[in-house]
Amino acid sequence: MQQVYLDAYWVGYARKAMNNLQDITQHKDYQTIKYRLNVICFYDDYGSEATRRAFNVSRATVFNWKKRLSAGNGQLGALAPYTRRPKAYRTGQDLAWHRQQILKLRTAHPGLGKDKLKPMLDTASRFNGQPQLSVSTIGRLVTKLQVKGQLPSRRQLSYMARTGRLVKPHSPIPKFKKLRRAGFRPQTPGDLVQVDCVIKVIDGLRRYVISAIDYHSEFAFSYGYKSLSSTMSQDFLVKLRQVAPFEIKRIQTDNGSEFYKHFHRATEQLNLIHFFNYPRSPKMNAKIERFNRTVQEEFVDWHLDDMALDLDGFNLKLMDYLIWYNTERPHHTLKQKSPMQYLLDYLQLSRRESNMLWTDT
Repeated sequence: MQQVYLDAYWVGYARKAMNNLQDITQHKDYQTIKYRLNVICFYDDYGSEATRRAFNVSRATVFNWKKRLSAGNGQLGALAPYTRRPKAYRTGQDLAWHRQQILKLRTAHPGLGKDKLKPMLDTASRFNGQPQLSVSTIGRLVTKLQVKGQLPSRRQLSYMARTGRLVKPHSPIPKFKKLRRAGFRPQTPGDLVQVDCVIKVIDGLRRYVISAIDYHSEFAFSYGYKSLSSTMSQDFLVKLRQVAPFEIKRIQTDNGSEFYKHFHRATEQLNLIHFFNYPRSPKMNAKIERFNRTVQEEFVDWHLDDMALDLDGFNLKLMDYLIWYNTERPHHTLKQKSPMQYLLDYLQLSRRESNMLWTDT
């Protein structure tokens, strides 16, 4: 990288430096150097008080930057921030003996945690003249051994009926950045729709009910499936948009793999914002969690035979239940109104428009 030097004793050297900034555009701290030169020029023109108000930079700081530029013989790199790398590093203890003891104990007894390893290691350390370790240090050693794959681990295997092989299941890693809801609060119907899935095991058969509920109006929709995948979730999203009496703008789900790949791709194609819950935080999806309980207690648990043997018939009956749920069933949180009645009052539709909307739903 080319170095640019200025005579530090020239009058107006900072302005001359501004003309040479293009020569150091590849410097890693180019933006910081440019900013500090701007502050110095502003200080020379308007004084310390104006500089403090405009940039919140004190007179002493400007003088320090000028001093560094002068000490560097006008080299622009002198204005770069100092490295914060520590000059001295802590050197860890030689814990090879302790690692071997932990490896031996965990191999013989895989379930031992750091709290139970502590007294056992203390006894062996006293006998062999080794220092005793804290519980947290033992925990860090165990973690390092696990990361290196030196400790035995429980491996859950799945049998693939098609290939006849045992495979180790793994959690998919999304290839996109997850958005979090944070402090967003919906203000109108469709601003936020929460989606979740319920798994029912009936005589060894797995059945899945994917459900969605609008955060504002509590309009809900569900559909049963024989398998659970991102393709099924995508199909549910298409059906949801067809029956919802409002425009959906945002979707909120947990971190299940069924909401990755095809489902997330569909949200992007439909220009929907897809929020993910924080891990182990089901309370963030409180509306849909409560609806899952309601739909199970009021419908699913009463039609388990249909769900297992005749899923199409189950879904037809589920649609009848959902029409009743959305148009007639009173909701305490909506002041004993049904979701559709709440929507009609919220939109302030005329009687004719209201009848059309009810029929469409």
